[in-house]
Amino acid sequence: MPYSERPVARARRAKARELVERLVAEERVTIAEPGEDEVTEWRRVIDYAKRHGLAPQGKRIEKMLMWNRDLQISLVTGPHANSRRESPEDAPPVRVPAQLRSPHSAVAALRDDEGRLAMPSALRRRALLLFQGLAAEAVRRGHKVQDHPVADHNRSRPYTYGGQHFPSRYSRREGELDVLVGGFTYAVTIQQEFPQSTDPERSRKLVIELGYSRSGRQRRWADRKRWVLEDILGAVLREIETRAVEDAQRKVDEERAKADREVRWKAAMAEAREQAVQGQLAEVLREQVKSWQSAAELSAYCDALERRLTDVANSDESEVAAARQWLAWARQYAQAVDPLHQLPGMPTPREPEPEDLKPHLKGWSPYGPEAHGFGWGAR
Repeated sequence: MPYSERPVARARRAKARELVERLVAEERVTIAEPGEDEVTEWRRVIDYAKRHGLAPQGKRIEKMLMWNRDLQISLVTGPHANSRRESPEDAPPVRVPAQLRSPHSAVAALRDDEGRLAMPSALRRRALLLFQGLAAEAVRRGHKVQDHPVADHNRSRPYTYGGQHFPSRYSRREGELDVLVGGFTYAVTIQQEFPQSTDPERSRKLVIELGYSRSGRQRRWADRKRWVLEDILGAVLREIETRAVEDAQRKVDEERAKADREVRWKAAMAEAREQAVQGQLAEVLREQVKSWQSAAELSAYCDALERRLTDVANSDESEVAAARQWLAWARQYAQAVDPLHQLPGMPTPREPEPEDLKPHLKGWSPYGPEAHGFGWGAR
């Protein structure tokens, strides 16, 4: 039997087509906290859809495991960033000044700090002019530019993740400034590409870098035979702006997922509380049944003892008196422990504690929708 006709292949084909139909209608499908096996199956379904060209023309399917452990599958326009990058020369040009006059404050801070941009003076001047051109164009487009904060020389190099800036190793050879777009910060670094090279041609090459992107986008541009950095500075700004759009959408998605997670957590908490309360009532009922059964056994014993007393007319009077005294106490005790001696009322349950809720939460934490360390959320 051909593989395509096997049950597994038919099921995967049907699931892939159903996924594509949902993506066309909704653009984004979220799988709430899938397990490892479920993630593997969805990966195979997506690969099947890609291999067989099920996505609409000009669209591609991307998957991402979100911060809250949800799997997000999206229908995205255009080729993947790593499959066919736009040529840097296609970006609108950015004017790079010939002289550093009235530089942006962030560029001036770099210029005045001799501990940064540690490279030959001619290259340092060129790097500052590149920074000035980038800063001026960014400001013209409505963005903000600021000096990248440097606390000491022992940090690891800064990087950007999800549009947020994180400090790391600081190199004295590097110069950095931050470009702020739509509330997201992106560090731009310029340094020598081959600072240790003895080849004059190689040692003159500069490289511009951005932080790593969650979507694997281009982050590095260098002097090449086809262009120098002055010619492709617009590609750097284009990449920053593209990342800002992606990060803004990701932030919306994460906030939506967070709100959805809180709704599901509250529903799980309400259900768990109800189950915990029902458990308390059931425990009270079971205890009453035990007491009722015990009282019934005690009453049966008292009846048997009373019959026995009618058969011992010739026994010692003191022994009979003692037995009757014991019978009276036993009947009184049996009546006291019998839950049906008086009509039982509806018990008042106590407020469940977090430990009472855990067995009913199906992996959610009783301490909040984002609490970790207890297990996976409801799937």
